[in-house]
Amino acid sequence: MTSPLLSRVSRFAGMPVLVVGDLMVDRFLRGAVHRLSPEAPVPVVDVREDKSMPGGAGNVAANIAALGGRPLLVSVVGEDPEGDRLVDALRAVRVDVDGIVADAHRPTIVKTRVIAGHHQVVRFDREDRAPRAPAVLNRLPALMREKMTAARAVILSDYGKGVIGPRLLNAVLTLAHRQKKFVMVDPKVEHFLRYRRVDCITPNLKEATEGLRGLPPKNDAEVDALGGRILRRLRCHSVLITRGERGMSLYREGKPPLHIPSEAREVFDVTGAGDTVISTLSLALAAGANLEDAARLSNAAAGVVVGKLGTATVSPAELLAALRARRP
Repeated sequence: MTSPLLSRVSRFAGMPVLVVGDLMVDRFLRGAVHRLSPEAPVPVVDVREDKSMPGGAGNVAANIAALGGRPLLVSVVGEDPEGDRLVDALRAVRVDVDGIVADAHRPTIVKTRVIAGHHQVVRFDREDRAPRAPAVLNRLPALMREKMTAARAVILSDYGKGVIGPRLLNAVLTLAHRQKKFVMVDPKVEHFLRYRRVDCITPNLKEATEGLRGLPPKNDAEVDALGGRILRRLRCHSVLITRGERGMSLYREGKPPLHIPSEAREVFDVTGAGDTVISTLSLALAAGANLEDAARLSNAAAGVVVGKLGTATVSPAELLAALRARRP
């Protein structure tokens, strides 16, 4: 089974994938803790590293680029230094940034995580949750249509930050179906039921449960029932539920569930693992893989990135090594 998967990775090179969604900066302050603060019962982190990287849809695009694909990004940043640096960082890793709009009314979203050793101490976010200005949102459908023509697949990376609203979503789905492009969705719980008739939706188990307003499943049978309900409710072609240390479960109409065990050897940080899953899945489908092989490739890629600290990507060499080291 591994050999066909190895051959798929070489086909990722140059594969164009459109990413539409919410951009943000993931900032990591890393250090060590040796004492508590005298001012309050909290640890004092001696910061040794301050690193920023693209987050949200930016991490999806960066993952596609790292795997050799050609990401085309449509999104919004603030008209501020953080936004400028974010666009420069994306351009530096070969992401097409011509579809990014600068918003003068809302700052670039920055999520800052303070890490002591391997443990996150606190996260603080800088963002304005007011609705996006219509003048900004009105520019996105035309940019999406321009980029869609060149793309082989489309990823909707919804972090609920205002980029993917009903108008843009309808425009994406209508054009993608007309042009016979794969559409994959990393959903936001609050928008879960909007994503009807997509090719694949990739929630984690918590998102899948809350998206249908259900109770947490207690066993595999209940997870299978949940996957079936999502298929019927959204009338989508497939559902890929990521389950952390339990791996992932794939549901398709008329086929039995496919449970894929986790490939992770060590788990240091799950930040952005869902971005890696949907990036690899989409690249594989665009490159001609069937859904089962695409899911297995995305599972192997996720096993690599959770062994890294912070928002991370996986290279073709790392993915190939993971595939060769798979359990028999």
